[in-house]
Amino acid sequence: MYPPPHHQVHDKEKMIAVIKQFPLGMLVSVKNDKPFITHIPFIYNAESGRLVAHIDKNNPQLKTLQDGATVTVVFKGPDCYISPSVYASENQLPTWNYIIVHLTGTIELLTDPEAAKDSMIAMTEFLEKPEHKFILHKDNPKMERFVNYIQAFEIEITHWEGKFKLSQDKSEVDQANAKKQLMKKAKEDISGFINAL
Repeated sequence: MYPPPHHQVHDKEKMIAVIKQFPLGMLVSVKNDKPFITHIPFIYNAESGRLVAHIDKNNPQLKTLQDGATVTVVFKGPDCYISPSVYASENQLPTWNYIIVHLTGTIELLTDPEAAKDSMIAMTEFLEKPEHKFILHKDNPKMERFVNYIQAFEIEITHWEGKFKLSQDKSEVDQANAKKQLMKKAKEDISGFINAL
């Protein structure tokens, strides 16, 4: 990602926190100069240090996801417009603050149906937190049919890149005000586009 350096985050734990809070990633791959993009949830496996996901076998992007293929996954955290009115300092300009994580790595397909089932169970368990109102069991009869329609895979991460643009070039007071604005926007409801749903 484009610097500047003061927006770059190198702390993997902070980036992992973004992945866990915003698990819907944008999977990007390329074949014959044509980009393929799919939005799917990912889980971060702390033991292996890998991303785990699955994709529909009918998705044309699957043809780009062979063992060893290089892909990038983009995780988008909160973002918002920052009005100069939130700053204590004068003579500021409008800007946009955001938290983004880019992970690049190599694909490893999970060809064993049992491993694919395990990945689905782990994904469901993670996404059902904290209430766990639904538990996906391995002996669920629907699993036998569903596992044939998905391709599970892991991504061995080779490059971590975090960009946390949080008005770091401003005073401490203005940075705090910008962060408050970002948190406020992140908590707002979807009333502004509810009719589009």
